Amino acid sequence: MDALAEFREQVRQWCAANIPPAWRARQTGATDAEFVDFQQEWFQRLRAGGFAVPHWPREWGGGMPVAQQAVLYSELAAHDAPRLVLAFVSIHHAASTLLAAGTAAQRERHLPAILDGEIWCQGFSEPDAGSDMAALRTSARRHGDTYVVNGRKLWASGAAFADWCLLLARTDSKAPQRHGISYFLLDMRSSGVEVRPIRQATGEWHFCEIFLDEVEIPAANLIGPEHQGWQVAQRTLGAERGLTMLELAERLAHGGFRRLVSLCARPRPGGGCALDDPPVADRLARLETELAGLRGLCADLVAAERPGPADASIVKLYYSELLQRMTDFGTEVAGVSAHTVLRKPRSSGWESGAWMLDFLGSWEWTIPGGTSEIQRTIIGERGLGLPREPVVPR
Repeated sequence: MDALAEFREQVRQWCAANIPPAWRARQTGATDAEFVDFQQEWFQRLRAGGFAVPHWPREWGGGMPVAQQAVLYSELAAHDAPRLVLAFVSIHHAASTLLAAGTAAQRERHLPAILDGEIWCQGFSEPDAGSDMAALRTSARRHGDTYVVNGRKLWASGAAFADWCLLLARTDSKAPQRHGISYFLLDMRSSGVEVRPIRQATGEWHFCEIFLDEVEIPAANLIGPEHQGWQVAQRTLGAERGLTMLELAERLAHGGFRRLVSLCARPRPGGGCALDDPPVADRLARLETELAGLRGLCADLVAAERPGPADASIVKLYYSELLQRMTDFGTEVAGVSAHTVLRKPRSSGWESGAWMLDFLGSWEWTIPGGTSEIQRTIIGERGLGLPREPVVPR
């Protein structure tokens, strides 16, 4: 505990010296260029402090114990540090995939580049294959030392800024759905790649469509064996559902919940505050209890050498729906004023304190990485051993 207390003090001192002052004001209404520059600068500042990729293996710049990671993320949240929005897929999804299934050459090429600021996106979902990922239709046909890819991807977070993409494509149209898919590393500067932003209800365009027209991918960019991309993709989804959650849980507890308590303690014009209302105090107590459970689940998942087959799905489901409940309650307590906030800082997360925008954004988390319905199916079938649902022919 003394070592953890010493580390906490070290992080606090670093935060005081390195978190950009007034970053929220600078990032509210920031242009794309300002957003990218700020994100890259913040990532390198974290990297210099040894805090950018604590979950990576030690030989690649990580190796921080789970207990210290929890302290790091809780202090970053408590000091209102910006989030690594652009690097999120790079340092979690891409890195986990490369470490688990990439070749030595692929890891040597991309992991140092990610540390230098290489940005990644994920090309899994399609218009007719969202949660039903095995139904994807994007095709990749082998032609000598390359694959020629045609198709369309949807809901690719940050694709407009990405240098590379984790791409799934069907390489065997006659094989059973999950057996004819391959996993590729796609250079987003390749000829035939077109990215179109998707405007959201909040006015932002975090998500994008990716159109692939006769795009050539070198065979050396295949991850894992041909036709076995489904198995590799489970590693990526496992990171999305599990490893990313430690930071998100700490930020929700030490950032989002603290803002919610402050909101409820705000004086009312006629005197008193929302905390004086027993239903409000009860709701806060329940949320705090749920957050304690979430943080414990996340720490156990990251520390486990061999997580259970449904553990990551449990954490992802728990986090996404708790985030939704918390931001919904914040919007309710904030009242009409929350509906007049039209912008929030671009480098903040889903617990920025712009309650209505956070609530709208929270619905995003019940969809990517597998919808809540998919997570419940995984928990039932893989975790509880319940019989699988019969496959209904299309």
